[in-house]
Amino acid sequence: MAAIGKIRSWGPILVAVIGFALFAFIAGDLAKSCDALRNEKVNQVGKVLGEKVSAQDFSELVNEYTEIIKIQQGQDNLSGDQMNQVRDMVWQTYIQNKIVEEESEKLGLTVTDKEMENMLNQGTNPLLLSTPFVNQQTGRFDANNLKLFLARYAQEKKAGNISEESRQLYKYWTFMEKSIRDQLLAQKYQNLFTHSILSNPIEAQMAINDAANESTAELAILPYSSIADDQAEPTEAEMKAKYEEVKDIFKTFVESRDIRYVDVTVEPNADDRNALRKQFDEWQAAMTEATDPNEVVRKSSSEIPYLAVPVLKTAFPGDVASRLDSIAVGQTTKVIETGNTLNIIRLIAKQQLPDSVQYRQIYVTAEDAETINTKADSIINAIKAGGDFETIAKAYGQAGQKQWITTRDYQNASSYDNDTKTLLRDLNNMSAGEIRTIKQPNVTLITQVTDRRAMVTKYTAAVVRKNYEFSNDTYRNAYNRFSSFVSATKSAETLEENAKNNGYTVRELKDITTGVHQVANIHETRDALKWIFEAKEGEISPLYECGDNNHLLVVVLDKINKAGYRPINDQQVKDYVRTEVLKDKKAQLLMAKLEGVKTIEEAAKIEGAKVDTIKQVTFQAPVYLPTAGSEPVLSGVVAATAVGNVAAPVKGNNGVYLVKVTEQKPLEKPATDIKAQEQTLRQRALQNAGSFFNELYLNANVTDNRYLFF
Repeated sequence: MAAIGKIRSWGPILVAVIGFALFAFIAGDLAKSCDALRNEKVNQVGKVLGEKVSAQDFSELVNEYTEIIKIQQGQDNLSGDQMNQVRDMVWQTYIQNKIVEEESEKLGLTVTDKEMENMLNQGTNPLLLSTPFVNQQTGRFDANNLKLFLARYAQEKKAGNISEESRQLYKYWTFMEKSIRDQLLAQKYQNLFTHSILSNPIEAQMAINDAANESTAELAILPYSSIADDQAEPTEAEMKAKYEEVKDIFKTFVESRDIRYVDVTVEPNADDRNALRKQFDEWQAAMTEATDPNEVVRKSSSEIPYLAVPVLKTAFPGDVASRLDSIAVGQTTKVIETGNTLNIIRLIAKQQLPDSVQYRQIYVTAEDAETINTKADSIINAIKAGGDFETIAKAYGQAGQKQWITTRDYQNASSYDNDTKTLLRDLNNMSAGEIRTIKQPNVTLITQVTDRRAMVTKYTAAVVRKNYEFSNDTYRNAYNRFSSFVSATKSAETLEENAKNNGYTVRELKDITTGVHQVANIHETRDALKWIFEAKEGEISPLYECGDNNHLLVVVLDKINKAGYRPINDQQVKDYVRTEVLKDKKAQLLMAKLEGVKTIEEAAKIEGAKVDTIKQVTFQAPVYLPTAGSEPVLSGVVAATAVGNVAAPVKGNNGVYLVKVTEQKPLEKPATDIKAQEQTLRQRALQNAGSFFNELYLNANVTDNRYLFF
């Protein structure tokens, strides 16, 4: 348990490292031959680089990573939302790894065993630091610790007696080893790419010169808002011409759907609430009188299990935790209502106890209780006589090594048997150096606490906690009413009117892709999602019972958006194109007003014009006007205009500008370091090229059909 506990203690760091590594974890060749599949769509979650990804192979990868998460976090099961996150992570990582493998193969890039060995010996890779093979004195990964474990595992495997801890640790290590190989290959490819982007002294000197001066300029601003839209209304031909000019903005690479939907959340009514309050009054009386509150908590099906061991405040929900210090030991509170939740709290104990306990154990087993007692007495006597604990443990075939347990390791469990409760209570209350014999069925644990750290306040509390829930009758009434509404809605055109007449709200969602897991963030809507991608435009879905058994949903498919260029009749496209044409036409009208105007003073007399001054203008940074927003074009105009001159009128994002440069002076501390400027320019170029992987992704022709399976 020590090694597995160490893995869990590194959990948050591991998640962060994996989450932010460019191409971390999951190796191996997923794409197996699918030639035997009769129905490709039914059996495939997708395609990458032309290779089919079977549902079975993808599930195996998901299961592999799920097991690692369980080991890491000490969980038996993951929630539906957690599983969706895992599937997304596995899918994206698989795609990334396949693309990197493909590109690396073309370039001859590989990760050799020698490179892996060197990396292990260096021990600096962040993923290595999340393993249990870290030297506690140096804080560095120790390859020798890994080698010792692998040798021990090989011996256990040969003997056919692999312990559960060794099995989990080996699975964890093989996963990490594959992840590190993938990461190293991705880093090689990325490094090759980044080192192909360079700067040079000439470019750097030009950039320094461009930023060496700062200018002040006067502006005459003729905003587009000074002209009414109806004076520049676009023609159909102008709209089409502008669309052709900017249509790359509207290119999409995956098919999507636009929907409208009505979602009803079933809520408990007044009768439901009164019934739960009455039940809580009964539980409150029972809790007050109970010698052992466990039975009351169990019968109530409370959301908070009664562990009967001391835990931190963090083990309880915030509204419960905030009240613990105001309750006397032995007291039972009245029924407490917080929002949609009712609570009853009974404080059993409040103690100052260590948050972390270091201990070691020797397990004593035999065929009968008398022999166990004899062995245990012999071991205790040997230890008291000065014998070394670990040496004695090895004589009984055990390690007897020290291990730490923290309150967070056990406080969030759903339940414990009586033997585990006894052990945890003893560990909390034993003093450093104390040895106790803890008897359990068929085994006696000789336990020594070797260290105690971080004294904190711990609470033993029994809590009855439940949310208001709707009754079957309440749900049935809501269902019947919604079902009638769905039946009466015969077409997509009548949805809005019928919803309004029945007191429902119609909402819309645009650009739903197969990469989502839920409709409108409602749980258990996979059937509705499948319908959305199989329906025709204008169709109305069946009624779906979904959510956490508390949602009723109906969907109308409004539009199928094919991959490629969005058409000009798409409302979002049409609105954008119209705005751009309006700006162009208004700019022409404003330019005409400035024809023959030579000074800022003349321009200021034009109706709607404004005058402003901009200072500290350099070629390196866009100009920002408080009244008009960002205007990058002004930086170039000012840099290209001599002091005292007025530039030709220029079109900006928010209006037309007449610019007169009134002053230009060198910066107080201009940049002079050519090498530093080269590095800055290279970094800027890298940022601009940062979307290179998106291009590789698009070229991989990824098909994502996971919505059919998960």
